[in-house]
Amino acid sequence: MKTDLIQKLFMLSMLAGAFTVYSCTSEERKNSANVTQTDSTMLCVGYYWTETEGKEFLEKQRKEYTSAEDWKRRSEQIRKQILKGAGLEKFPEKCPLNPIFGDKRTYEGYRVQNIAFESLPGVYVTGSLYTPINTTENLPGILNTHGHWAELDDYGRYRPDAQKRFAAMARMGAMVFAYDMVGYGQLAQEYGWTHKHPEALKLQLWNSIRSIDFLLSRGADPERIAITGASGGGTQAFLLAAVDDRIAVSVPVVQVSAHFFGGCVCESGMQIHKTDNFQTNNVEIAACAAPRPMLVVSDGDDWTKNTPLVEYPHLQYIYGLFNKSGAVENTHLPADKHGYDYNKRVAVYPFLAKHLGLDVTKAVNPDGSLSEQNIVIEDTEALYPFDEKNPFPDHGIKANDDVAWDKSEKFKRK
Repeated sequence: MKTDLIQKLFMLSMLAGAFTVYSCTSEERKNSANVTQTDSTMLCVGYYWTETEGKEFLEKQRKEYTSAEDWKRRSEQIRKQILKGAGLEKFPEKCPLNPIFGDKRTYEGYRVQNIAFESLPGVYVTGSLYTPINTTENLPGILNTHGHWAELDDYGRYRPDAQKRFAAMARMGAMVFAYDMVGYGQLAQEYGWTHKHPEALKLQLWNSIRSIDFLLSRGADPERIAITGASGGGTQAFLLAAVDDRIAVSVPVVQVSAHFFGGCVCESGMQIHKTDNFQTNNVEIAACAAPRPMLVVSDGDDWTKNTPLVEYPHLQYIYGLFNKSGAVENTHLPADKHGYDYNKRVAVYPFLAKHLGLDVTKAVNPDGSLSEQNIVIEDTEALYPFDEKNPFPDHGIKANDDVAWDKSEKFKRK
């Protein structure tokens, strides 16, 4: 009871901030042709359903798809609504990435290089690329997203546990790109970007799509692209896997829930879950990855506490329609809390190694403990891409409201 109360108080404070920003800015900008229109009455925010309602929805939906073809039709409806609700029904014209590369730092078994590239003209995605020391062509690529850890000493992709997993995955033989959410990192700290913006979901999803393009431009194996992240980073992971088939493996951590829809505008602030004649939840969205391999990691202290009994059986059922029930796995850690901490990484590294052809012995000892020694935790500023050598470009956009989405083309699934 106490844990549930703490969770809900936390979410209420988070939602108050997030959706206050949404309401005041959307009214000012509702007549702009450059802004995706959202019916706020159709938003499914945070604890939109009770646990019972979430479970009953899945039980009802299970009767609607009894074959792989049924699920393909349903998943296509879900994909279309995600894209339409996010304002990406027509894709923007893909501009050149024009990447900016920082100097490489070499550590034990891996290298780090700060990166910025354009997802739209003047709109920069900022992050760091982690690669193995003995690089070869055709490396598997792993996108690493982060959640809403916003304290400056416990922040986004800069957190110690985050840096450990990026480096460990590189040591195993992957090309790892860890990138900032919209309104996080250097663009937030030194320029005018904010996270709690009405179109954060739209730009974050687009940035993730372009991040696949970036990995491929660096020579990553197009058949072995994965994504993983925790909390809000888990939302980014299953949204991208749902709309972009180039994601071959997905690992959403502590976020797939039947009743919780994500509490930030970047997760539920646009109309991706519901219309007058359509309703879905994040379990169905995650299931759009089927039959591609997926590991769902859950714990006993947040909205994923029911996963072994509610969410995971539904995912297994959908994968079973393709005779691939073994391709979806769940690691449930009932004594763990919300995060991407040690025990989560113990589960994730072998799964990624199995499906991407990585060397798990570079990150996991024979007894199952992690081998993350001598990974260097860099200072936050050391991971920023813009500096005296690589200054922020003159044409770079310094505020969310200046993003232009004008040029577009119809979305074509690959």
